[in-house]
Amino acid sequence: MLLASRIRQIPPSATLALNAKANQLKAQGMDIVNFGVGEPDFETPENIREAGIRAIRDGFTRYTPVGGIPELKEAIVRRFQEDYGLVYRPSEIVVSCGGKHALYNLFQVFFNPGDEVLIPAPYWVSYVPMAMLAEAVPIVVPTREENGFKLTPAELREHLTPRTKALVLNSPSNPTGSLYSRAELEALAPEVLEHGLYVISDDIYDKIRFDGAPFINMAMLSPELKARTFVLNGLSKTYAMTGWRIGYLAGPEAAIQAAVNLQSQSTSNPNSVAQKAGVEALNGPQEAVAAMVAEFAWRRDDIYQRVMGIPGVTTTKPAGAFYIFPNFSFYYDILKPAAGQSHSQALADYLLGEVQVAAVPGAEFGEDNCLRFSFATSRERIATGLARIQAALKKLGK
Repeated sequence: MLLASRIRQIPPSATLALNAKANQLKAQGMDIVNFGVGEPDFETPENIREAGIRAIRDGFTRYTPVGGIPELKEAIVRRFQEDYGLVYRPSEIVVSCGGKHALYNLFQVFFNPGDEVLIPAPYWVSYVPMAMLAEAVPIVVPTREENGFKLTPAELREHLTPRTKALVLNSPSNPTGSLYSRAELEALAPEVLEHGLYVISDDIYDKIRFDGAPFINMAMLSPELKARTFVLNGLSKTYAMTGWRIGYLAGPEAAIQAAVNLQSQSTSNPNSVAQKAGVEALNGPQEAVAAMVAEFAWRRDDIYQRVMGIPGVTTTKPAGAFYIFPNFSFYYDILKPAAGQSHSQALADYLLGEVQVAAVPGAEFGEDNCLRFSFATSRERIATGLARIQAALKKLGK
């Protein structure tokens, strides 16, 4: 069977594939320490679960408006205004089946064939395939570890062309945990305005920040920038609701309504029960979120110290999200990749086979020197996994 050319060039999600492989090995009885999974290891807070159960009991199980129920849109609007001073109308919000779905819809309705979208590397694995599926041209912009893997104005300028339409910014970042400061975004803002760019601001980890660091996105800097910014967010990471599949997008109304039209011809509305749970998540008590973030902060400190204790390995200290992205290139001259493999894939395979530790190769994020580790796992598993990694690297004799 000859499949469509647009799908033949798209690889499967590396993070989901790794998680599936780790779970398969675990089912075979192997003790796998899985640092690959990108979801909180906490239960959805009780009040949110109860809201979902209540929706089922109340019979709220039928179609809803395609772009989200009014009650949930109002909660999103209120959260934007109270948390970040951003004012949106409900018509500037679309609720989708997870943040990934909201972003996919945006790429489909916003890009024309040949439009260029700048994607700073390291990047979340789905940005590039989403651009390709929209027939846009993903332009990967390498960033540097010494800058915390954050884009600089010079790096942005170097990759601008007359075809550049948008810039993707993810803060806090998956995979690096980097968080842009106000000053860093203000340095990029003149380039955005001068060249008429749109900004796609992926804020899915906005509530998972450490050391009291404030959150800022491009839309918060000025009304002119807000008019050129799409803000992506959702409930999965903040409220441990990955399986509920509720994400949302805010931005210029014309594009948002186009996304609603596209959604009407693909998935229709997001899950009705999950939408009711989402209302409770956004309007209800936030203490569970604070408790999760506090635990992530402890784990961040612990895994950072353990990684920094491995000879030859360097890393930036995550300011948010629940990932760390260490540089293992010190070992690459010993561990030779097989044909068709990157160095980070070879190291990831070695760690999984030698000491049963699963991590995602940095090549999947556009930075082959590194591996991504999620610390959304227990303190005990972090300690066990890092001890195994150190032992495995020591065997390489360097």
